Amino acid sequence: MNNRILKEVDKVPEPTLRRLPWYLSNIKLMKERGEAYVSSTQISKEINIDASQIAKDLSYVNISGRTRVGYEIDELINVLENFLGFTNIHKAFLFGVGSLGGALLGDSGLRHFGLEIDAAFDVKPELIGTEINGIPIFHTDEFIKKMEEYHVNIGVLTVPINIAQKITDKMVDGGIKAIWNFTPFRIRVPENIVVQNTSLYAHLAVMFNRLNFNQEK
Repeated sequence: MNNRILKEVDKVPEPTLRRLPWYLSNIKLMKERGEAYVSSTQISKEINIDASQIAKDLSYVNISGRTRVGYEIDELINVLENFLGFTNIHKAFLFGVGSLGGALLGDSGLRHFGLEIDAAFDVKPELIGTEINGIPIFHTDEFIKKMEEYHVNIGVLTVPINIAQKITDKMVDGGIKAIWNFTPFRIRVPENIVVQNTSLYAHLAVMFNRLNFNQEK
């Protein structure tokens, strides 16, 4: 990997890490339109984020642009994809094959961003032994055995809220090192476990609140 890509990730602010994929997606669109170079100002016009903020965010990936020209677009895409970890495949298990879990299993696009769900776990008899999008579904009791077989380190949590902590504890005890939590429950984990909370309900609450506020103005 190009050593210019690497910086200490723990020094990168989380808001910056959340914005970088937006930049990447829009830069790819610009490439499709035939652009060879892109500047912070051009990205700013596409996604309505201040150009100075974009330049500051891109400084964390340590890539240099050319004065009055900008960044070479192919190099910037490559640097961002490597920095964000999208070029490496990270293997995961999914827990809870309900409507959301099933949708994630069916989303082949996740692999383009470096996440490969190798297997799923549930307790419903009608699901055990079946597949979704070629991904096998096992009984939750088989988790430890399958860890020895698949050697994953990421768990995707889409179980009902009342068992979220129980399944979390099971994952951690079994060797999972990072959890992508889609439940509205704030799971408790040891300090060395990485957790990313993605609550659809929380985002809905923010959207509804702002919608109501705008309508009342």
